[in-house]
Amino acid sequence: MAQAVFGIAEASRHFMAPPRATQGAAADELDITDLTRPAPGSGVLGHLEARLTGVVVSALKEAFDRDAARLDLERAMLDDQRRRAEQALRLELVRQAGDRALSRLRAIGALALVVWVVSVFFAMRFPEGLEGAARVVLGAGWLGLFGAAAASFAAHSRVSRWVSAAHLDNAAPESLPESGPSIAAPWLALAGLALVGVSLLMAL
Repeated sequence: MAQAVFGIAEASRHFMAPPRATQGAAADELDITDLTRPAPGSGVLGHLEARLTGVVVSALKEAFDRDAARLDLERAMLDDQRRRAEQALRLELVRQAGDRALSRLRAIGALALVVWVVSVFFAMRFPEGLEGAARVVLGAGWLGLFGAAAASFAAHSRVSRWVSAAHLDNAAPESLPESGPSIAAPWLALAGLALVGVSLLMAL
């Protein structure tokens, strides 16, 4: 009787115990679940990493914008310096062109006056003075000299006004006006000198 009861207990305990294969599968499933489960605090770390990335990107963008603004400022400064240099060069060329034209006109006017004074001095050296055709030629020569002096003075005034206006109107040095007086002055001076010389030769 006792042996029968002991055998039944052993059989029931063996029947109620879970198989080893089932226990091993459950253990493996538990291990795999634990491995795939996200670690505690991984969400906070990811958020912090995203924030740091955004800060770095913003800093780099700000640095690039600052460099671009600095380059634009330097480019604007270089353009302004270039324009100033071109303006200074243009004004210097205008001044030189005006000085050359004014010097030429002064020389023509002074030459005409000097020739007239010399011709008067030589005319006074003749005891009986100039007569006939010599006097007519001398008068024509004096008219030419006076015309040359007047034309040079008129052209001098015109060139002076052009130099003053060129500083404000951005005029080029090549646009120096070649008006009638400035063109006629040297030819009148040359004609007056030639006629005075011919008249003095005729009086000899």
